[in-house]
Amino acid sequence: QVQLVESGGGLVQAGDSLRLSCAATGRTLGSSTIAWFRQAPGKERLFVAGMRWIRGSTDYAESVKGRLTIFRDNTKNTVHLQMNSLKPEDTAVYYCAASPFGWLISRSANEYNAWGQGTQVTVSS
Repeated sequence: QVQLVESGGGLVQAGDSLRLSCAATGRTLGSSTIAWFRQAPGKERLFVAGMRWIRGSTDYAESVKGRLTIFRDNTKNTVHLQMNSLKPEDTAVYYCAASPFGWLISRSANEYNAWGQGTQVTVSS
């Protein structure tokens, strides 16, 4: 079973940038799909971005397209989420997740069986 640890959250102002990182240990991610989800207070956990590790193909939620980019570092078994032009509505706890179904990028949290502990991102207006 893979273990995931997020880092890089913080408090920023609207328009700023932030990079989140998710380090995986326990096994390589070669056959997995990796995704970022976020959860605002009182709301459900929502898909933000995902990547099929073996091909590098990506998918994004409409609300973040053009502002957030998911990319990987194969040598470090790490995935990053570069967040630019941040908005107050991006405020949430961000979670990294891994799915064994590496042939697709699911937007359903139920398809992911490994989760990080989450990292808080707060964007002030």
